[in-house]
Amino acid sequence: MTAGVTPRGRYPHVRRAGDFVYVSGTSARRPDNTIAGAAADELGTTSLDIREQTAAVIENIGRLLAGVGAGLGDLVQITTYLVNMNDFGGYNEVYGGYFDETGPTRTTVAVHQLPHPHLLIEMQAVAYRPEERS
Repeated sequence: MTAGVTPRGRYPHVRRAGDFVYVSGTSARRPDNTIAGAAADELGTTSLDIREQTAAVIENIGRLLAGVGAGLGDLVQITTYLVNMNDFGGYNEVYGGYFDETGPTRTTVAVHQLPHPHLLIEMQAVAYRPEERS
């Protein structure tokens, strides 16, 4: 249920409340704690890619939702946190490859920083997926 990544605190990645599924803030962090879209050369020069990180975040949310029988098509709301609004264009471009005007409502805000200096983006989401009743 956690897309293979351990939370960085005592909270669930996903929580169902009736027919709604809440996804905690999700990043481009991989199960091995590396970050998609973040690389450093032999001298330590860092390269960060908002497009790759955006795709990784959305894919991570998709895996989390799949763990509770939901999918990206069930999303009704997304809040995105960008460290730098200059990344909005690249983020928006990738986002548009996953969702259109019939997709989830969205809010995008700038934040001072995220829990790791290589993270450019984090998203939290709400999905609506009726529980199977017996």
